[in-house]
Amino acid sequence: MPQGQSISSVLGERIERSESRIALIGLPFDARSSFMRGPAEAPSLIREALYSEAGNLSTEYGHDLGSGSPILDLGDLDLGSVADHEPPIRAAIEAVLRHDLRPLSLGGDHSVSLPAIEAIAAKHAAVDVLQFDAHPDLYDRFQDSPASHACVFARVMERGLARRLVQVGVRTLNPPQREQVERFGVEVIEMRRWDHVAALTFEGPLYVTIDLDVLDPAYAPGVSHREPGGASTRQLIDALQSLDAPIVGADVVEFNPRRDPARLTAPVGAKLVKELAAQMLDTPPA
Repeated sequence: MPQGQSISSVLGERIERSESRIALIGLPFDARSSFMRGPAEAPSLIREALYSEAGNLSTEYGHDLGSGSPILDLGDLDLGSVADHEPPIRAAIEAVLRHDLRPLSLGGDHSVSLPAIEAIAAKHAAVDVLQFDAHPDLYDRFQDSPASHACVFARVMERGLARRLVQVGVRTLNPPQREQVERFGVEVIEMRRWDHVAALTFEGPLYVTIDLDVLDPAYAPGVSHREPGGASTRQLIDALQSLDAPIVGADVVEFNPRRDPARLTAPVGAKLVKELAAQMLDTPPA
């Protein structure tokens, strides 16, 4: 797909014959990764797993995502040559929102979430953000860069994009980031307290972002920063299915195919996409 400015015309050509409520869009960008590249290769592989004949498009609560076109797949945004990924991603999400579709994005490193959340926040007066992640991504600067994927949620909070930020599954909360938690009033449910997830409630509208390293590497080895002691796939799906706030946007990020030679992680990403889409369809508009 061309860069963000032409997405509106692409939608305009297809929206009239579509009954879609969700727009699936790939954001293949990893230039803000701090350890190794690779997540830019992820969207096409998650999509391949999603549509594979090895499975189907039915979700656990009975949505058939392949029937009636509830999802409009826009393909991948062309981000290969951009110096700054934020403007084209923001423009793409804004175009999706103008057509009253809810964006469901495939990353990419976690830096792709920032412009997506910015576009969502511009439409809604206030938005809550629910982040599933092994890492808080709250550094002010990382490796001398304020734009690193390890700084994304410091930027989200500095820009006033989230009324409330809740982080779930964290197990790497070091002193500099603990200070940022206090500074920004972030709610952190560390992995050792996963049982507290069941009590979470949101007024909405809600943006959900899933960094696949929230999962234990046994379930999703294809991530750049493997952190043992994480959630199971079942625990994460149960947490998603417990949400009752209107989900106005979501993403699945940080799948690194270069760390996944056995091709185990793409199907996990695809499963999460399906269950996220089901929750987006089941919750009322914000």
